[in-house]
Amino acid sequence: MTTSGERMPFSVYLLSMCNAYMFIGASMLITVSALIGFELASDKRLTTLPLALQFFAIMCSSVPASYIMGRWGRKIGFLLAGSIGVIGAAVAIWSILNAHFYGYCVATICFGIFSGFGNYYRFTAAEVVSTANKSTAISLVMAGGVIAAFIGPNLANWSSAIFASHQFAGPFVVLMGVYLLSMFTIAFADLPVRMSAEVVDRSQIRPLAELVMQPIFIVAVICQMLGYGAMNFVMSSTPLAMEANQYAMSDTATVIQWHVVAMFAPSFFTGYLIQRISIVPVLFCGALLGFVSIAINLLAPISVANFVIALIALGVSWNFLFVGGTTLLTDAYRPEEKSRAQGANDLMVFSTVTLTALTTGTVHHLFGWYMVNILAIPMLLIPLFAIVWLWRSNNHLATNSLN
Repeated sequence: MTTSGERMPFSVYLLSMCNAYMFIGASMLITVSALIGFELASDKRLTTLPLALQFFAIMCSSVPASYIMGRWGRKIGFLLAGSIGVIGAAVAIWSILNAHFYGYCVATICFGIFSGFGNYYRFTAAEVVSTANKSTAISLVMAGGVIAAFIGPNLANWSSAIFASHQFAGPFVVLMGVYLLSMFTIAFADLPVRMSAEVVDRSQIRPLAELVMQPIFIVAVICQMLGYGAMNFVMSSTPLAMEANQYAMSDTATVIQWHVVAMFAPSFFTGYLIQRISIVPVLFCGALLGFVSIAINLLAPISVANFVIALIALGVSWNFLFVGGTTLLTDAYRPEEKSRAQGANDLMVFSTVTLTALTTGTVHHLFGWYMVNILAIPMLLIPLFAIVWLWRSNNHLATNSLN
């Protein structure tokens, strides 16, 4: 449902499908990547290096992806990303069949580049609707990830039988098909093309430093950056914690499945909540749910049920902080500034996600599951303080405007 009663463009639904394909792949990789790293790496401290390289590639490709799509259009960028993803899946299959750890690392870099482009699905949706319906369009695109929750981990589990002696190679055969399907889908979308030089008034584009120093920009980035970072830090370590407690692959797949459901199912109403109660309460609830997840992991007995409950709370926390932060960010720039603003945002967000992915394996290996959760607490405190500060600032401005 849209606020103004206008019909949601068909391209938004196609973008939602493509976002679903991207997170089908991501949830498959979450399920198996740390386990592949543990199997292939001679030094077990490098277990999560492939996952970290994936996020590092997202970080490094975020700004180039924004400028490539700004120059040649969104569709060209998404098709290029799909091609790179297909190559990465082929490299992953070869690497696993030949027990080549660093070959698999190269493959995850390709997956990261694909996601670096794919993360702009949400911004693209905001560009094909009216201003009043931005939060709804962003939420709808993110809601496509619900499909990933039910398909991704189960595909990883089912496809592990494709190669009898290499259980981790099969998922990447499926992943190759997912990337091809993504390219086929986006080809039918009517997406914004690059702005011509005649349309863009360069004198109206503010310096990047001025853009990123806006309070609204800072809070938007903090909520996405540390909300995603805390979620990734705990989530990436969960398969390792479950394996250490001798749970089966099917149990891990179940936990990841419900985590991904919780990440994306709220998107069916997050946009409506933002319009109904405003963005600050949604962000605040997101931060609080992150603390609920950490508390369960630290205080509740270890069991599959408690892993599920904690990861559900963590998923909803991520959704409120990420969708809310993305929506907040779209109010911080003009249309002609979108490439540099979105690129800077995703660079900062995925720098943090990369750092958490790189360190969580080492922290888990050296200090254990409980320390992983303890170190996630400061990552949630900072957004909480930023949200309270934004709320107080808004109230102060509202009071001054009435006086």
